[in-house]
Amino acid sequence: MTARILIVAGSDSGGGAGIQADIRTVTMLGGHAMTAVTAITAQNTLGVHGVHPIPPAMVVQQMRACLDDIGADAVKIGMIGSAETVHAVADVLEGLCGVPIVFDPVMIATSGSVLADDATIAAFDRLMHGATLVTPNLPELAALGGEAAVLATGAALLAKGGHAEGEVITDRLIARDGEVARWSAPRINTPHTHGTGCTLASAIAEGLGRGLPLPVAIDRARRFVRIALKEAPGLGGGHGPMGHHKVRLDCDLGGATINQVTLPATDHAASFAFYRALGLVPIVDSGGRYARFESAGGTTLSIEATAEVGGRAVVFLEVGDLDAAVAAARAHGIAVGDPVDQPWGWREAALVDPAGNPLRLYTAGENRRFPPWRVASCPD
Repeated sequence: MTARILIVAGSDSGGGAGIQADIRTVTMLGGHAMTAVTAITAQNTLGVHGVHPIPPAMVVQQMRACLDDIGADAVKIGMIGSAETVHAVADVLEGLCGVPIVFDPVMIATSGSVLADDATIAAFDRLMHGATLVTPNLPELAALGGEAAVLATGAALLAKGGHAEGEVITDRLIARDGEVARWSAPRINTPHTHGTGCTLASAIAEGLGRGLPLPVAIDRARRFVRIALKEAPGLGGGHGPMGHHKVRLDCDLGGATINQVTLPATDHAASFAFYRALGLVPIVDSGGRYARFESAGGTTLSIEATAEVGGRAVVFLEVGDLDAAVAAARAHGIAVGDPVDQPWGWREAALVDPAGNPLRLYTAGENRRFPPWRVASCPD
């Protein structure tokens, strides 16, 4: 399905955050983005240089134009701009039934510029009462009154840990009855983090709009953000934009994705040179027996010593939920091995097709293109 996502947020002239980041995220994940712009900003990687609020009546008119004609499967709320606009938006959203709402309580830009005054923050309580999920970072969570205050509104809370100290970032999904799930991953050391909150919230909304359970939608959204951070193009002199446009075939779109093939190699050096000459980019080169290449479109291809793959090419189909995919295949009478956690960070289940061609159902996430041992470049 194409998830219809209504985004209520401010515009970012530099393209790194706000409506621009939201549209790019929803589009890359396969959804349809609609927008109600709450403010026009003059900003770049160095900061916000001007803000022009959109009158609340115009914000409502944008929302109604989308909802009355196209409809929405989920709503994402970002920068609001004023308490008056908060209440106008809430008036519209309170008329929706069964539509998940993700509220990212934007208060301060990555550059440090203030985007919400005290009156606006106080009015956020009304939006939280109607939200499915609230996604504050730690300073925003404190300004909202802490975990208990957010949970008292009835919304679930994704407490993002990026502002905490340490080299491991932990995000926690919390409901009224306690912690539901948590995710921990190494911090990605880059200054180009402009738009991470907008991107995460929009990605979650797209997942909820296509019917994913909340923890699954969050997991998928986090993967999108992490890969976009790793693909940041390095633009501007400050906090640059992320690489949304390079997140390709890395997030489950609702079915199996053929994005990796392993070919047997009798002469590693010759095969390595051959595929590199064809324009593929080496991202792993291990011990003269294995190498992985990345294509311009995001698919990967590996070469491995013939003896280790039995002399046959292996096609890998990535799935969002490996256990569910294995169960579904077995329900259709297909013999599939049990899922195995591999030392290279993938989880795989082996099978063969009717002609005897070896296949793997697997999950890899960011480790397919960004394993910890990814090579920065290979010498000519």
